[in-house]
Amino acid sequence: MLRRLFAEVIGTAFLVAAGVGSVIMASNLGAESGLVLLAASVSTGGMLFVLITVLGPVSGAHLNPVVSLTFAARGELCAAATAAYIPAQCIGGVIGIAAVHAMFDLSLFQISTTPRAGVSLMASEAIATFGLLFTIFGALRARPEAVPALVGVYIMAAYWFTSSTSFANPAVTLARMLTDSPAGIAPADAPGWIAGQIAGTLLAALVLPRLFSKE
Repeated sequence: MLRRLFAEVIGTAFLVAAGVGSVIMASNLGAESGLVLLAASVSTGGMLFVLITVLGPVSGAHLNPVVSLTFAARGELCAAATAAYIPAQCIGGVIGIAAVHAMFDLSLFQISTTPRAGVSLMASEAIATFGLLFTIFGALRARPEAVPALVGVYIMAAYWFTSSTSFANPAVTLARMLTDSPAGIAPADAPGWIAGQIAGTLLAALVLPRLFSKE
């Protein structure tokens, strides 16, 4: 279990670092908003491919509380492991933020002032989260060996077709409260995003077992 938890910590840290670090780097280089988004989508999608490939055999490479909760609902992750995975993922996200800030010579922890409020953004997170779970469990049903590539490509696409740029991850959302870079989210707005992510998870719990039934 300790090895699995360490995998979730380090994996989530690298995931957050890829998303936030790429935004800071592109912004520092003077990139316009479209190029910043392109950099973030490619960096995050590529990192997901690597992390799921490398850590999948260790912990399952959930790297996301909603993924762990969905596996638990399917009876594929016990309650004790679920209760341990989620804090590990949140801790990993915080470590990822601190690492990025250290690399860019910024204060290790900040409070974001980037507003991200609105029902449309909450709905976007619900759709993004549903799509992520759709991709994971559809791939597990059809082509398990393709999960790393399909998840990476989905997130790259979701950066562009969702108004929220597809956080789709409560651990990432909480971590991004601690950066005052353009990748951050103001703490007052984070609960709405997490509510959207949970709504997407509940929808997936209703739809996906019927859609991807083995019968």
